[in-house]
Amino acid sequence: MIKILFVCHGNICRSTMAESVMTYMVREKGLQDRFHIFSAATSREETGNPPHHGTVNKLRQMGIPLVPHRAVQMTKRDYEEYDYLIGMDEWNIRNMLRIAGKDPEHKIKKLLEFTDSSRDIADPWYTGDFDITFDDIEEGCEALLKYLGF
Repeated sequence: MIKILFVCHGNICRSTMAESVMTYMVREKGLQDRFHIFSAATSREETGNPPHHGTVNKLRQMGIPLVPHRAVQMTKRDYEEYDYLIGMDEWNIRNMLRIAGKDPEHKIKKLLEFTDSSRDIADPWYTGDFDITFDDIEEGCEALLKYLGF
């Protein structure tokens, strides 16, 4: 089983969107038994909160079911439990490394590293643009699946 943890700052916008998109893609390919997908935050600010309404609306618009979720913070133990810990931007990566302590197995990566670009995925909490965020996440998840051989 391939275990993937998507991570962003608050776990209500980007990482929750990535969790839902990747879960949908995996189900569409009939691979749900081969994956465990979850998401978390680097901060505690939104702990317990549901996904942002912009994420919910964008996923609904795209016909992708929202994975039921409440924001949680990434823990050091997550590093041991997951095969891939995928951040959305450089700031997330720095905070993920701080939480994990180190990355000797090179499990921590930025989502768009699996594409031809290593750019950050903009945080729609600040930009208000859930369309661009969705496009980047969809591109990253497709590339991640291809990287994994699917």
